[in-house]
Amino acid sequence: MPTDIDIAQAAKLERVTQIARDRLGISDEHLEPYGHYKAKISLDYIASLKDRPNGKLILVTAISPTPAGEGKTTTTVGLGDALNRIGKKTMVCLREPSLGPVFGMKGGAAGGGYAQVVPMEDINLHFTGDFSAIALANNLLAAMLDNHIHHGNELGIDVRRISWKRVVDMNDRALREIVNSLGGPGNGYPRQDGFDIVVASEVMAILCLATSMNDLKTRLGNIVVAQTAQQKPVTARDLKAHGAMAVLLKDALKPNLVQTLENNPAILHGGPFANIAHGCNSVIATQASLKLADYVVTEAGFGADLGAEKFIDIKCRKSGLRPDAVVIVATIRALKFHGGVDVKALNTENLAALEQGLANLERHVWNVRKHYGLPCVVSVNNFSFDTPAELELLKSKMAGLETPVIVARHWAEGGKGAEDVARAVVEIAESGQPSGFKFVYEENETLMAKIKAIATKIYGAAEVTADTKVRAQIQKLQDEGYGHYPVCVAKTQYSFSTDPTLRGAPSGHSLSIREVRLAAGAEFVVMVCGDIMTMPGLPKVPSAEKIDLGDDGRVVGLF
Repeated sequence: MPTDIDIAQAAKLERVTQIARDRLGISDEHLEPYGHYKAKISLDYIASLKDRPNGKLILVTAISPTPAGEGKTTTTVGLGDALNRIGKKTMVCLREPSLGPVFGMKGGAAGGGYAQVVPMEDINLHFTGDFSAIALANNLLAAMLDNHIHHGNELGIDVRRISWKRVVDMNDRALREIVNSLGGPGNGYPRQDGFDIVVASEVMAILCLATSMNDLKTRLGNIVVAQTAQQKPVTARDLKAHGAMAVLLKDALKPNLVQTLENNPAILHGGPFANIAHGCNSVIATQASLKLADYVVTEAGFGADLGAEKFIDIKCRKSGLRPDAVVIVATIRALKFHGGVDVKALNTENLAALEQGLANLERHVWNVRKHYGLPCVVSVNNFSFDTPAELELLKSKMAGLETPVIVARHWAEGGKGAEDVARAVVEIAESGQPSGFKFVYEENETLMAKIKAIATKIYGAAEVTADTKVRAQIQKLQDEGYGHYPVCVAKTQYSFSTDPTLRGAPSGHSLSIREVRLAAGAEFVVMVCGDIMTMPGLPKVPSAEKIDLGDDGRVVGLF
């Protein structure tokens, strides 16, 4: 079987201008090509679409991720191709990959097999420079903050209360905790500091939630970077940095148009992780896609407890978007892992472990149906190791939840292999049933009530704990008028709990809040829970060891 990169490099791509013209009706003057196969769509053109009716929005999410892999992005792409195959004008709407996991665990994040977005190498490695622009804007603000302090500190910033961090788009644990400004007075005031990865930057969140250039600039100005000695907030606007930041981001705000292996249009834009940020592609991209197509298939990062919850409670709340149906991705292998099977034994039939691991899928389905109020379909990525008995057990156990379970083979067959899933999605989306959509908590609840609602309803936790200092920070934010903001939980993606080793569907555990961060520009409050890091590290054997440039100039090792 050829590798993902072999398949991508053998694909027959159409020029992006042709994709835009023939499939979306976008003429050349509204595109800014980056070579032959990728382009940005102008914001003026997107604004001109506002009076068009919206298509149907399909959200793809998954069970809690495992080392076995689930294939959420692959399913998103395969479902988009399948919907096109059955006659529905469909666009795929994804996040852009971060170089951190590309060189770390993933080795690529553009789908897989015969369900990919292309040009795969470009998408995985720099793409159109959006992440670089976000890093530069973030770090410009950091530089201007330190420069202001160095040149007299007119705003009276307390150097002990600086909250703004620099970022880099790489997994680099050595940068988590650093001491900067050493070397004497000319280099500033020494302090303990640290880096985050670009996808955790508030600038990334702002770019993905902004609805226009003016909205972007306003949000950038609202970023709180520090406090004075009197604990008054200091913003990017106070430092006069937001204008220059907007200049750096003026092209990054424009969505990127590419294509699938089957030459269907796809937009990739933005890339916040769901375990440390809100995990959704940009509002601008999703809204534009809904004006351009009958169906839009988008994904939310990691499991439905993280990405889907934030898609609902942050992105939908802020934008007015409402999904028409949800697809929950699972594999037999991953469910057996949740049932306690070692990774090396996942290819062997084990009905007892599968039945035990099904608790993870059942809770995700329950959350989507009960707490998000949305109809859903379970799409099971097929592996050759799956046995008829395992598939039958999965379907019989899920029958009680009134949720269709459909085996999909898009990894091996492309859109053809996901047509059954596509038909099930269309049946739900066009059923005429009134939507039961709802948020997990109401906007007027307190910050503490919001995190308790997420913990108890979605994670199955019994309580939320935090030390006195953290509780005081939460209360201070409440008192300062930020209580109406949504909560963005940063926690491990591998478990409903904060312990990544607890598989399945643990209940009765405690959610421990370690740190609280205000994202005033993005308009949410980040609550860092457990041991999750906003600057990941590389694994023992990073994917970077396998990525190389061949003698013929081709990239190898991306997968």
